[in-house]
Amino acid sequence: MAVRHHIAPAARATDVVDVARDVVALHSSDPSTVYLSAWARLRQPGLAAIDRALYEDRSLLRMLAMRRTMFVVPVEDAPILNAAASVEVAKRERERNRQILAMAGIEGPAAEAWLRRAEQQALAALERRGEATTQQLAEDVPALATKVRLNAGKKYEGDISLASRTVLLLGVEGKIARARPRGTWISSQYRWATMERWLGRRLPQIRFDVAMRELVRRWLARFGPGTEGDIRWWTGRPARDVRAALQALEAVEVDLGDGRVGYVLPDDLERTVPPEPWAALLPSLDPTTMGWQERDWYLGPHRAALFDTNGNAGPSIWVDGRIVGGWAIRPGGEVVTKLLEDVGRDHRREGLLGP
Repeated sequence: MAVRHHIAPAARATDVVDVARDVVALHSSDPSTVYLSAWARLRQPGLAAIDRALYEDRSLLRMLAMRRTMFVVPVEDAPILNAAASVEVAKRERERNRQILAMAGIEGPAAEAWLRRAEQQALAALERRGEATTQQLAEDVPALATKVRLNAGKKYEGDISLASRTVLLLGVEGKIARARPRGTWISSQYRWATMERWLGRRLPQIRFDVAMRELVRRWLARFGPGTEGDIRWWTGRPARDVRAALQALEAVEVDLGDGRVGYVLPDDLERTVPPEPWAALLPSLDPTTMGWQERDWYLGPHRAALFDTNGNAGPSIWVDGRIVGGWAIRPGGEVVTKLLEDVGRDHRREGLLGP
């Protein structure tokens, strides 16, 4: 983990694209996670280098993929994630749009025609503008300004914009891309551009079985050994798809102890040379922290302290492959840490976790 994920100091990377590739994908549900995860793994971290890869070189792409989660991935790997995960997410999102239109009294063939027309007009408006926010597209396409009230009569009732739903679907389908954020690097609101304008081309289409095999291969190469359950959870795919990919890869079963069976790639049976003692502060939703469903082997008894009830990780302190505490930043910028177990005098003496 420390070596392949570039966490140990001697294993840190020089390029943010390598960082994203070597954890398969950087979590981006919280935009700051992308920067902080990369920062923890780069020899010379800096916001400018990450911004350049995202918005100037465009060698990284932000997309909705596994488990309907936002990720940042190397552009060349985007077609794999799209075919293996995003396509299925898009089917569910399209069905959800049909249901929302039905609440507005538009059903059957009329709903299909409404969706098709709204999507075409949104793409045309986006092409004219070059880049646009969802609000700007709603101004250009009056149909998108429609709002539907959901959960009427309940405490959590509210209006949902058909503009946001249409733009979300076009993004998951790979027709448009998230461009620069509207605010700073911690903003979660983005401008949009057509995929062809943003990348200069459409995303290539890949067969699902090929994409699924490649996605599982990438996970095993960076996170293996792992269980079938780990892979099913991480990919968001059912057992049949994961098992077919494992079989196609000729993955090797290994004993993880306590009767648990894990899998590794057939050319990955040698042990990694352990790095020197290390410690790291990783952000919330870091790809390493979120890489496995079964987490006791690195999380120990600290789940309740560091994960919410949905299984999302908060900021964590790692020492030699285990989570040992958490950290936060005060309003004035001071980093504060809380150890949940004794990490030994060696780490303190070497200054890895302060005095």
